[in-house]
Amino acid sequence: MAPVAAKEVTTIEAAGREVRLSSPSKVFFPDAGHTKLDLASYYVEVAEAATLHLRERPTTMKRFVDGAGGEFFFQKRVPRSAPDWLETATVTFPSGRSATELCANDAAHLVWAVNLGVIDFNPWPARRADLDHPDELRVDLDPTPEASWDDVRKVALVVREALAAHGLTGYPKTSGSRGIHVNVRVEPRWQFTEVRRAALALAREVERRAPKLATSKWWKEERHGVFVDYNQNARDRTVASAWSVRPTPDARVSTPLEWEEVPDAESGQLRLDTVPARLAERGDPSASIDSEHFSLEPLLELAARDEAEGLGDAPWPPHFRKQKGEPKRVQPSKAKPKRR
Repeated sequence: MAPVAAKEVTTIEAAGREVRLSSPSKVFFPDAGHTKLDLASYYVEVAEAATLHLRERPTTMKRFVDGAGGEFFFQKRVPRSAPDWLETATVTFPSGRSATELCANDAAHLVWAVNLGVIDFNPWPARRADLDHPDELRVDLDPTPEASWDDVRKVALVVREALAAHGLTGYPKTSGSRGIHVNVRVEPRWQFTEVRRAALALAREVERRAPKLATSKWWKEERHGVFVDYNQNARDRTVASAWSVRPTPDARVSTPLEWEEVPDAESGQLRLDTVPARLAERGDPSASIDSEHFSLEPLLELAARDEAEGLGDAPWPPHFRKQKGEPKRVQPSKAKPKRR
């Protein structure tokens, strides 16, 4: 019997710790040629900026054990074999079940996660000190298949206008895929249902301001242009954080932008191999995101006006229990007509 080859292992110094990295030369991005070590090294290089958006936030681990081109699975629970220095938070889901999740508070945590096959980080919009009150409202611009990248950029600028009209400032970033995210720090005094209600009101306002470009319609058959996904603000919904590498063939990065960059930004130019130099040269456009937390009251007042005019709740994601005031959770084309 032939001897079994020893598994390749290295260590990376991160945040004052020596973190183990197995199979460092394993190719994680076949088209671009980036290895697991390249990915870990990227996160060490951008750790200060990346952890600004991750620190103290429970984070779902999306594991690609065979790299970006392979299958992936979500792991919410930190394994029992995790080192004793690992920071975690215990969260409760709408189902009533709970899990102890990673809080990626420094570079060592990022490398530890990469060793498990994590490529992008997906944190909660709340911090572990108060998991029932988010401090971030998330605007997720998700283009329909026929929408262009330019459509997404234009809708992002409408989002900026709508936020400003209600006294809020958002921080834009590419999603690293086809969309754009705009994050808003909010005062942590509203629960998830109210933050989602504010996000729905904002989505409808963006749709009113750009009816040919944007939609707030949940059902895909009713959508056009760019969907403003208000449901990303429901409890237990997460999106890739700023500076996360995405599992795309060219290893794109969810990259914070200055608002002045949005009209001409090209997502394909913001990759694992280009973003560190950009960050070193230009700094972090989202560095001041924690400097002010905004009130949701103006958006909640907008929601109340919409509701008074007959615009009630909109559909929730399918794994949530039916909510009070929610319309029928059935595709419009499959809904039975009302009897007269």
